[in-house]
Amino acid sequence: MTHVGDLEVAAGDAVASPTPPARVQPGSVGIFGGTFDPIHHGHLAIAEEARETLGLERVLFIPAAEPPHKPGRPVAPAAHRLAMVELAIADNPAFAGSDVELVRGGASYTVDTLEALRADGLVEPWLILSAEALAGFPTWREPERVLDLARLAIVPRAGHEVLDAAWLEARFPGCGTRAAFLPGPLLPISGSVVRRRAAVGRSVRYLVPDAVAAYITQHRLYTGPEWRIPQT
Repeated sequence: MTHVGDLEVAAGDAVASPTPPARVQPGSVGIFGGTFDPIHHGHLAIAEEARETLGLERVLFIPAAEPPHKPGRPVAPAAHRLAMVELAIADNPAFAGSDVELVRGGASYTVDTLEALRADGLVEPWLILSAEALAGFPTWREPERVLDLARLAIVPRAGHEVLDAAWLEARFPGCGTRAAFLPGPLLPISGSVVRRRAAVGRSVRYLVPDAVAAYITQHRLYTGPEWRIPQT
C-alpha cells in the first residue's frame, strides 16, 4: 500500500473501485513524456487519472525529439507530434504541452529534461510512467538521479507485469517511497495500432481525439510504406 499525503492507492490494483479525486495541491505538476506518435485516448486517460489521483494542478506533455529506446523505428516529424499533442489537450485547462526536448534536440533522456525543468524552478514533479516503462527504468540514463529529481506515478499496462514499491526498493534501496502505483486506467490503445490502421487507410476515429484524426488525414501522416512494417 502506497501512501501519498491523503492518497491511499492499492499497488497494482487495476480493478479497485474509483475514489473521489484528491484535493489539488497548489503548484503540483505531473510530467508525461513520450513519443506521442500519435497521442491517443489512452495517453489522455492516463494523464487525467494521475491528475485526479495525485491532486495535480497541471500535467505537462513532453514529446521526445529522438526517443532513445526506439532506435531504427520510423517516427513522425517532431513538429507534427507536438501539434497533435496541442490539439488533443486544447480543451483541458490542466494540461499543457512543452517543446523542451524538441528545442534541445538529439536523444531525449528524461534526466536531462528533469534537470532543465529544475533549473526553471520546477521541484519534485511527478513523472508519469507505465508499468512497462518502469520495468526498463534501471537501464535508463542516471535512474538514481531521476529519482532524486522526481517522484514516479506508475500506471498499469495490460499484458505487463504488475510492479510495486518492493520491486523499486530492491533495485534502488531507499527509493521505494518515491513512487505511487495508480489503479488504472487500462485502455487497450497503442500508438502502433493507430499507425498501422492509418497506414492502410483505416479510420482512427475513436482511438484518437477527432482533431488529431483530422490532422493525421490532412497531413497524410503514417501513409508511406515504412509505416506498414509491423512495429511495437
